[in-house]
Amino acid sequence: MDKRYQVFVSSTYDDLRDERNEVMHALLELDCIPSGMELFPAADEDQWTLIKKVIDDCDYYVVIIGGRYGSVHSSGKSYTQMEYDYALSRQKPTVAFLHENPGAILADKTEQTDDGKQKLEAFRKLAKSKVVKYWSSPADLGSKVSRSVVRLIKDHPAIGWVRANEAAEVAAPEIVRLRQRIDELQTLLEKGAQQPPEGSETLAQGDDKYELDFDLDFTDGGHTIMWEGTYWVSASWNTIFGVVAPYMIDKASEIEIQHALERAFRDKLDESVKNDEQFKAEKWDNVPELNRVSLKTEDLKTIIVQLRALGLITRDERKVNPRDYATYWTLTPLGDQTMTQLRAIRKGEGAPPKEQPATETKSEGTSGGE
Repeated sequence: MDKRYQVFVSSTYDDLRDERNEVMHALLELDCIPSGMELFPAADEDQWTLIKKVIDDCDYYVVIIGGRYGSVHSSGKSYTQMEYDYALSRQKPTVAFLHENPGAILADKTEQTDDGKQKLEAFRKLAKSKVVKYWSSPADLGSKVSRSVVRLIKDHPAIGWVRANEAAEVAAPEIVRLRQRIDELQTLLEKGAQQPPEGSETLAQGDDKYELDFDLDFTDGGHTIMWEGTYWVSASWNTIFGVVAPYMIDKASEIEIQHALERAFRDKLDESVKNDEQFKAEKWDNVPELNRVSLKTEDLKTIIVQLRALGLITRDERKVNPRDYATYWTLTPLGDQTMTQLRAIRKGEGAPPKEQPATETKSEGTSGGE
């Protein structure tokens, strides 16, 4: 595959126009993509942000140091040195080209102030601590840059740039292979999600019974409590799950699950209490009405834990709003499949028969009270 490498060329500008032209031509002859400050006519904070992005995109970096230190940033460093420092910080393969005889450079292409000369000398010393080459003329510089970049490419292979059509041709077989692998893993994941968790066969489930405790109170139709007590319902796990599962097709909060169970067993609890001999023995002017049905919190927690352990439900982290602190539960693929088997009506059949759970008084009710 034919690659093009991008090379950032850093230097002062006005004093090194001829040298930069030679370097640009040399890079183009190597089929490289030269980048440099010709793209950045202004030196300000916004341009510095752009320069850093271009250096990030480059594969290699070269700096040319002549007789000038260059325009100085508010930090006190020249933009050329800032580019050099940034390239090193990004671990770009770098080579510096220093004029071999700074004293021979024409006066109008050198630093005129003592401060500028000192900073230039410090920059040269910094560059010498890394890979450095020396040049004496524009043509000499172009030749040495060409050989040095070839060496950089050999010693430090980079990503480079390729034509989009060539990249697509190379990537296409790999994309196909990865898509096939994704499909295989997705199939395995879906198959696994529809299987009960390992070890769940030892847990109560299906037609196994569980007792749900409810607190009840009956009123005279107003606010006066005439009868209250705790009663329990014996129901199979299939019945319990069949009650709550439809509420979790999307997601349901724990309070919604609790209310679903309270509604499902309300009539049976009402009937059971009113058939209780102790209840019937009371001399009622008017038979009290069932007012409150409240599932014990401990039973609600046990049901949620059991259904989760059976792989039927899982916690849903989606919140209605940022201040929503409720806990939500949703069906797993296995739970959805089980719900369908329990609740879906088959062709030619009526509604599936509802279990008639037995109810008994667990603790005696008490009459009277406000």
